[in-house]
Amino acid sequence: MSDTLLARTPRPDRHPRWRISPATGLAIGVVLAAAAFGLRQLTAGADFTLPNAIQDLLTLSYSVLIESIGFVVLGILLSVMVQIWIPASWIVRVLPRNVVLRRAALSLLGVFLPVCECGNVPLARGLIVKGFSVPESMTFLVAAPILNPITIITTHQVFGFDDGILVARLLGGFAIANLIGWLFSRHPEPDRLLTDTFYAQCAAPDAARDHDHSASRWTQSRQLFAREASAVMPALIIGATIAGLVQVVIPRETLVALGSNPLWSVLALMALAFVISICSNIDAFFILPFVGIFMPGAIAAFLIFGPIIDIKMLAMMRTTLTTRTLIQLTTIVALMSLAIGLVMNYVG
Repeated sequence: MSDTLLARTPRPDRHPRWRISPATGLAIGVVLAAAAFGLRQLTAGADFTLPNAIQDLLTLSYSVLIESIGFVVLGILLSVMVQIWIPASWIVRVLPRNVVLRRAALSLLGVFLPVCECGNVPLARGLIVKGFSVPESMTFLVAAPILNPITIITTHQVFGFDDGILVARLLGGFAIANLIGWLFSRHPEPDRLLTDTFYAQCAAPDAARDHDHSASRWTQSRQLFAREASAVMPALIIGATIAGLVQVVIPRETLVALGSNPLWSVLALMALAFVISICSNIDAFFILPFVGIFMPGAIAAFLIFGPIIDIKMLAMMRTTLTTRTLIQLTTIVALMSLAIGLVMNYVG
């Protein structure tokens, strides 16, 4: 077995906590999603009117949820395929043995698995469970929302090669992903980047399967789908609700007023990207009306930072990575996105 795949041994739970079964977690996620859709439909055609702030909250949260949920399901299905149906030896065989080249290859994997950032979370979880190191999986997680054909095509359709926005987005996403992979590979115990709950799942997946040889791959797939959905779906719903709430609280006019300053324009659009939590497959169309108001570096920073770090993504990544890891990840991505935006504004 290649050193790409790490042997993981169970570790004590540092923070014992109450846990729910996968079936219960999935049921909670389904109920919350159904409640959100049902409430939206009822308020859309009802005779009574809700306060404007509550209507805006429901509309914004609903839009983030409906935009993301299909990609989340696709990501879970791809995660199941990676964990159950694809032999680990095949994955190892097609990737370079050199660690730097292997991370570079993983950062381009999104070209062949075109899901948005929401679907990449369960897919990255599947890579870790399969045995890839945490830094390698993080490299994929960071790069895939930007370096995938749908995002590339939509960004080109909106901007072409004007102002270098498309090139900055692609090169910036690749550079940040590989920097993340390299930095976290320096961690003395990379598996400590994982939450205790998810680490326990990674520690003995093969033993669990070996214990039940009678279970078919389809049975294992259904069980794994339920487990992954129970972990990711509630986080998606909570993240979408928080994203909608923040958008209601912070006026967009406040951000637009900062658009002409080379520094503040970048910071403002990075803040906007963090708040609105829009899918990377359509964020280029969303930001198009801001062209001419904000400088090109700010637009590029929005298109780089948002797909990697936003409210919804942080909520979903928290199912896998520790809070400390997420703070470090957010800081690195923010500084790199800011640097790219400033270079474009001052030098371009």
